[in-house]
Amino acid sequence: MTDAAASPISVLCGAATDRGLRRRVNEDAYVAASPVFLVADGMGGHHAGEIASAAVIDEFAHLAGRPSVSIDELQAAFRRARRRVATLPEGAGAGAGTTLSGVAIADLEGDGYWLTMNVGDSRTYRMSGGILEQISIDHSVVQELIDRGELDAAQATRDARRNVITRAIGAGSDAEPDYWLIPAEEGDRILVCSDGLSGELTWERIDAVLREEAHPQAAATRLVHEAMLHGGRDNITALVVDALSVGAGDGRGTGRDTQPVHPDDDDVDGDTRPRQPHLTGGGR
Repeated sequence: MTDAAASPISVLCGAATDRGLRRRVNEDAYVAASPVFLVADGMGGHHAGEIASAAVIDEFAHLAGRPSVSIDELQAAFRRARRRVATLPEGAGAGAGTTLSGVAIADLEGDGYWLTMNVGDSRTYRMSGGILEQISIDHSVVQELIDRGELDAAQATRDARRNVITRAIGAGSDAEPDYWLIPAEEGDRILVCSDGLSGELTWERIDAVLREEAHPQAAATRLVHEAMLHGGRDNITALVVDALSVGAGDGRGTGRDTQPVHPDDDDVDGDTRPRQPHLTGGGR
């Protein structure tokens, strides 16, 4: 739990991860140390994805222990992480990539905010006031098809292209993450997960577990366990972060809506992979 006197959001966090039932290596990595709560899902195989995700998380782990993080600090960590992945040597991760999603605690004039970032198809959800919403937007081919009205959500879960992502750190991508600033409220519950979780459990099942398990560690452990029971076809990681108290400064009450922040054949067991050059439709 964070020091409420030092951080604008006092939190309690739970984390769980598993390589799943069909993978030999867990290519997921995460940091869950206030003020940063992030999940990276590596891709590349033969341990390369594991190296890429670990390198990225290591850069963001340097932010742990601070009361809060600014957008400039988060972007600087992202740039360092991208350079590390780009310079991985042959035989030790060269050409690999990773997704990244999650939240950091931000302080705006004494108000506590969730500073959310996402690149790829790992996901960040928020349960607030009894309502679960997905904050992040998948950077994937099927999400582009959904946005264009060519697929619905049910079709997307069966589409052969659902593991193809359009943004990543490494793997030939130089895309930037999406960022959002979301005003925190006491009682918020944040879920950050790799697609090994969201690909196995329905929205309704995720919602039910988050409601039924009071402690964030129990919720994270159960989500991973249920994803295993539903097939466990990929690596699975879940972070659950509860806001126990939220600081209120002079900025509270104005501009409290979620705000985007702008910085400059069916392969059911398919691993996350970057979009190849011939898959060019509908880029963001």
